[in-house]
Amino acid sequence: MSTTDQLTGERADLVETLRLHRGFLRQTVEGLTDEQAATRSTVSELCPGGLIKHVTQVEQRWMWFAVGGAEAMNSEPLDWAGQFRIHGGETLAGLLDDYARVAAETDELVGTLDLDATHPLPQAPWFQPGASWSVRRVLLHLVAETSQHAGHADILREAIDGAKTMG
Repeated sequence: MSTTDQLTGERADLVETLRLHRGFLRQTVEGLTDEQAATRSTVSELCPGGLIKHVTQVEQRWMWFAVGGAEAMNSEPLDWAGQFRIHGGETLAGLLDDYARVAAETDELVGTLDLDATHPLPQAPWFQPGASWSVRRVLLHLVAETSQHAGHADILREAIDGAKTMG
């Protein structure tokens, strides 16, 4: 039995909510070919597979932040534009496997981290200078980020083949 099976209260709620929105995102790309997953079906640069890749990297980096702060979060370079695209050799199945691995790591960490622990945010134009976030707020941010991108993916998928996650 994994640690996440033993979570209760707030921790169980956070993991369950994150799993729900991850599931919506995964469901949206179900049945797509690699070519379809790489398709930009709107005027944006987004593609369904690129959103899986982005959300995976976002979740992993925010959990690095939850454990070790901004320095840990920024310990590896980030290809900002490339994280939204599928590159040669990448497949939707491989991206989904990476997402599942990162999700499992996150879920396990939720059972061990102090939700009240805080770290100063990295410097970025979208963060208030000098602000800090708790691990709890990081997890809430991951729920919001995943949910938002599940909606983006649903729009992209509908434009590709008419399929919708809901409705």
